[in-house]
Amino acid sequence: MIGRLRGILVEKTAPEIVIECQGVGYEVSMPMTSIYALPEINDEAVIYTHFVVREDAQLLYGFANKTERKLFRLLIKVNGVGPKLALAILSGMSANQFVSCVAHDDVTTIVKIPGVGKKTAERLLIEMRDRLKDWQGESSTPFTDAAPILESNESTFITTDNKGDAINALISLGYTQGQAEKAVKAVFSEEKSSEELIRDSLKAML
Repeated sequence: MIGRLRGILVEKTAPEIVIECQGVGYEVSMPMTSIYALPEINDEAVIYTHFVVREDAQLLYGFANKTERKLFRLLIKVNGVGPKLALAILSGMSANQFVSCVAHDDVTTIVKIPGVGKKTAERLLIEMRDRLKDWQGESSTPFTDAAPILESNESTFITTDNKGDAINALISLGYTQGQAEKAVKAVFSEEKSSEELIRDSLKAML
């Protein structure tokens, strides 16, 4: 089991990154809430991971802290919720926001996440209610042991086509191309990084 990676961040194409650890580059899929906190390319990063082995693939999912990983592991235990949908949920809201939705039976917000219909949302609320009954979120753990987490409004994406990168990231999270293009167009500004466009688009759709 691979539970934690510490290395140099060499690629960042949401919702995936590549982190190089002692000469080995690991491809890791991450929720946007975690990607927002990543340091700059070529800086050292520490991420907590969940390793999935399938017949046709070995997949790594990464998180900013153990709290996000814990919630991800609880989500994929829900019938009909796989890793991709769990990432989409954690991309649209923080762990604490999701816990709040469950506590308040907020179906309306959850069904706005791509891939979550009303039945799935209701199942999530029912099954997660018991699992989160004694939920205690851990304090946020920074990606680096020394450097502070970047604020979410700082540019961390290096790209020549921020708009295209944002659209592709939303499609990877489960939105249709039409939904992605419409959302990005609504919040687009030349000054915004890919990260900011993705974050603002997700907020606009939830």
